[in-house]
Amino acid sequence: MNYRFITADAMSKIVIILALVAWAKWYKKGSYAWSLTCFSLSTLNNTLVVGVPLVMAMYGKWAQDLVVQLSVVQSIVWNATLLFGLELRKALNNVDTMKETQVKDVEAIVESDSKISLLPLMKVVWLKLARNPNVYASVLGITWSLIANRWHIEMPTVVEGSILIISKAGAGTAMFSMGLFMALQEKAIACGPSLTVLGMILRFIVGPAVTTLGAFVIGLRGNVLRLAIIQAALPQSIASFIFAKEYGLHAEVLSTAVIFGTLVSLPVLIGYFIVIGFI
Repeated sequence: MNYRFITADAMSKIVIILALVAWAKWYKKGSYAWSLTCFSLSTLNNTLVVGVPLVMAMYGKWAQDLVVQLSVVQSIVWNATLLFGLELRKALNNVDTMKETQVKDVEAIVESDSKISLLPLMKVVWLKLARNPNVYASVLGITWSLIANRWHIEMPTVVEGSILIISKAGAGTAMFSMGLFMALQEKAIACGPSLTVLGMILRFIVGPAVTTLGAFVIGLRGNVLRLAIIQAALPQSIASFIFAKEYGLHAEVLSTAVIFGTLVSLPVLIGYFIVIGFI
């Protein structure tokens, strides 16, 4: 495992998180909801479906191994971070709804003025996060891999085959769901041209630029640096649309980003591959 490579990727994502939090908190037009969407657009990429075969063709087996490692980290850490933000937003919205209901009741006006207790709210968010299949399935998977690697345990063929079938069907089912969602929209570009352009900028310019900065700070050079830039410019993660649709947060933006991002990713990635060859 290349810890410097993973650290560079983590540093870039942390920088983006801090920038988005600062924007939402101190900028007049800032929004925590849009911060979550921008985080998805600029950091969560399609490492397995597109990334693994692409980097294998570009750089070989070692690059494939590094991208798989990043995919595991993304599933356990960064997807969970996004889910935490979505659950927190949902819980806060529920609290606001309850307060509005209480204010309508004259007898409860005094009670509604009390401040929200943060500890119970965070407890609810963490419990919901722990019960989310996307979180505990990733944790169970990496736990099993560590145990199997340590004690050389092999999974029964029937179980392994069943898991492979489910995993291959997952991406296809997600794309089918996204296709249905887009077909129900009134416009071909559901979110409009301006948001589509914003999504492409965040995905193919901002993400790779911040990753390049983090990689230079950590000290990555040569093909490892080039791989870090290429993987940051991969198309949008399909899972990010599933999360957006599940929580009702800008699903039309994410669906457009996945579809159009995947279509334009090949020429963009070829361009990156040519340019970074001179680094």
